[in-house]
Amino acid sequence: MRLPTLLRLISLTTLFGLTAFSLPAQDQSSGDVAAAARKAREQQKNAPKPTKVVTNDDFPSANNNAPVADATADKSGGQQEAVQTSDEAKEENAENDPKSEVYWRKRFQKAHDKLAQSEKELDILQRELDKNQVQYYTDPQQALMQQHDRSDINQNTAKIDAKKKEIEALKQQLSDMEDDLRKAGGDPGWAR
Repeated sequence: MRLPTLLRLISLTTLFGLTAFSLPAQDQSSGDVAAAARKAREQQKNAPKPTKVVTNDDFPSANNNAPVADATADKSGGQQEAVQTSDEAKEENAENDPKSEVYWRKRFQKAHDKLAQSEKELDILQRELDKNQVQYYTDPQQALMQQHDRSDINQNTAKIDAKKKEIEALKQQLSDMEDDLRKAGGDPGWAR
């Protein structure tokens, strides 16, 4: 009975001894890898950044001449450029063609933007007039103290009237453009 216990004790001691010898070897090798990684990161941080070399290709050309192609340039690249230029030419023609959707949408967009801008300006003028009317006092003593007189109110009223006329003219232009669109045979949805 003592013999099996003794054998177990010896085998356990041997097992623990071998494990104890193998652990430092693993820690040391993983420590070497971690140290090497730290050192590599430090070198990357301290390494100078590569400088950008500026060439003529980085600047737009002063004239509209195409740059001279390299002998090593790919022929398909030239075909792609030709396709892109033809697409740009088609878009430019569509913007100038009175029967195209692009032409009408662009025209209506400009008119709508102009009308919206005028309406905003009218709103601002009306707010300024309201402010001036609140600050105007019929008592001459108060009017002198506030530095407001009736001329500010009259100027704002004249500006508001002019802006209202401008807005009416812009709305009439939009209506005329819609009539022109119908006469040209365009889709009424292009006006929106």
